[in-house]
Amino acid sequence: MGCSNVKELNYTPVRMDPDPARQKAKIVSGRLLEMTGVKGRVTEGKVTEPGPSVSRCRAYGDDLFSTSHPWSVYGLSEQDVDTGMANLRKGLTENGWKITKDGKAKTKDQDPEIIAENKAEGFDMVVTGLKKTAHGDTMLNFTVVSACYRAASASALDGEY
Repeated sequence: MGCSNVKELNYTPVRMDPDPARQKAKIVSGRLLEMTGVKGRVTEGKVTEPGPSVSRCRAYGDDLFSTSHPWSVYGLSEQDVDTGMANLRKGLTENGWKITKDGKAKTKDQDPEIIAENKAEGFDMVVTGLKKTAHGDTMLNFTVVSACYRAASASALDGEY
């Protein structure tokens, strides 16, 4: 890719390698889970795995990458989903997040959805409160994505996922 094809970011990427970046995404996800207030209420105590993945931000440079952490809490009652979404709404604004959408997901069931960003932490998140799933589980379904980080080199990202 020639230099003329590289786009400019509207921020300076933080220097971080993939493992610490994954750990940071796990910490942010853990804080979001705490904000929901449902952790102790989960009847089955299930939080999905695996952890955050890494993908290159190739449009901005070969040594840039971001993390993505899709996860959910399931085994919740419908009341727990409602309570978790309400608690999260409050917790996000109290913890440096800006809610950019608070409404219904563009899905058949139009479940509640919140989209928020935390510029200081360098993360965006989407949470959907799923009350009716194909598996019958009610859950809070999260996707937490980081801004781009700058690795030590492009080769430091080889083999990362």
